[in-house]
Amino acid sequence: MPSLKGKVATPQGVDGDYENEFQLELFPECCETQSKGRFITFEGGEGTGKSTQIKLLSDYLHSIQINNIQTKEPGGTEIGQSLRSLLVTGDKDKFDAVAEALLYYADRRIHLTNKIWPALNEGTWVLSDRFADSTVAYQYYGYDKKVSKPLLDDLYQIAVGDFKPDLTILLDLDPKIGLERSFKKSLEMDVKETRHESRGLEFHNNLRKGYLELAQNEPERFVVLDANKNIEQLHIDVVKAVKERFKL
Repeated sequence: MPSLKGKVATPQGVDGDYENEFQLELFPECCETQSKGRFITFEGGEGTGKSTQIKLLSDYLHSIQINNIQTKEPGGTEIGQSLRSLLVTGDKDKFDAVAEALLYYADRRIHLTNKIWPALNEGTWVLSDRFADSTVAYQYYGYDKKVSKPLLDDLYQIAVGDFKPDLTILLDLDPKIGLERSFKKSLEMDVKETRHESRGLEFHNNLRKGYLELAQNEPERFVVLDANKNIEQLHIDVVKAVKERFKL
């Protein structure tokens, strides 16, 4: 089988010389989405309020006649829900960081082709609770670089190509506060999605540092917001960031 190393996802398949039988069929309009709908991702550690702020932003956008959908990773599709169950519940050591990264990218590829790209091409804005930055933050920084960055970069190119969010809102919060919020929320859940929370404070401190480094490296895409605020105040900050970025 030919190697996919160094290949790039394109509308026609994976760029490079390879036998046709191994060609990956990619969504045919994936590279046109940036001129249609907008893709906004929310990132951050556990308990930072991403899902709440996405709902509030969605309501705001609808109020100004911008059609949008809310989604999440993992689990933004029907198949993704099964992958989510594997990834966020159960024993924290049931598989290693490399296996996790592969599963997250399987979920991401399905999410893109089945939901994100079709919606964007229809002109719908997509608001996602996590995207590829989460994989780098968790599987690279959180695990203290047990998964190599080149491997994650290769997975991104194969599954996602040159496509990126139009805006990434990073909700930054002291992990101690975030974990306390998250464990409190889990008490109301029938299924406890606390596999990552159980990794301990060092993991989550590494995670936070990684997110901030990602934001520093791509200031044109990221906006970092202090999440240690009440819901209403943080929502005002989120709306301001979106209005400034898209000239609303």
